[in-house]
Amino acid sequence: MDIILLQRIEKLGSIGDVVTVRDGYARNFLLPQKKALRANDANKKVFEANRDRLESENAERRSEAEKQGENVDGTEIVLIRASSNTGQLYGSVNVRDIVSGLAEKGHEIDKKQVIMGNPIKALGVHEVRIDLHPEVHVTVKANVARSEDEAELQSQGVDVMAQMFEESRETEGFTEEQDRTLEPGEIPADMLEGNDEDEAARDGASA
Repeated sequence: MDIILLQRIEKLGSIGDVVTVRDGYARNFLLPQKKALRANDANKKVFEANRDRLESENAERRSEAEKQGENVDGTEIVLIRASSNTGQLYGSVNVRDIVSGLAEKGHEIDKKQVIMGNPIKALGVHEVRIDLHPEVHVTVKANVARSEDEAELQSQGVDVMAQMFEESRETEGFTEEQDRTLEPGEIPADMLEGNDEDEAARDGASA
C-alpha cells in the first residue's frame, strides 16, 4: 500500500514522503495511529494544504522532546531482583519496570516510548532506548542487581557477574591434596587411628 507519512518513521522516511508498505502494517499501525494517510489524490491535496501546519507542529514537539531528553538521557535506575548463581533472573525486567523506575526519578515516560526488543533476564547494567519523538532518541541505564551494594559496584564499573563466575569456578575446583603414592582406596598411614609408630611407642611405655 502507498501511504503519505505524517511524521518521520524510522527506516521509512520523513513527513510528506510517499512510501510503499505492507497492507497489514498500514491498516493495523500507521493509519489507526494517524502516522500516515493513504496516498490517493484526495489525501495528497489535503496533505499539501496542511503541510506547513504539520511541519510546524512537528518542529514544536521535537523541540519539547529535545529539552526533555537533556534531563532523561543517561539516567540510571536501580532494579533489585533475585537471581541464580549464574546471574540469570528469576523472572525478567520489562517495559513496565523501566517506566516505573523512571517515574521514581521524576521522568514521565509512556510505555510506547520504551524500546527494549526483549525483556532483561540477567544481572548487569543494560542500556535501554527511549524514543521521546520520532527524531529524538535517548538512552537510559537499567542497573539490575541483587542488592543495593551490588548495584553500587556495577554503577562504578565492577563486573559483578564475572566475580560470581570466578567464585563459583574456584569453589567447584577445590579438592583436598591427594598422596599420589597410594593405591586407589588406600588410607594414608597418618590417618589411621593406630599406626605402627604409635603402637611401638605404647609398647615402650608399658615395658
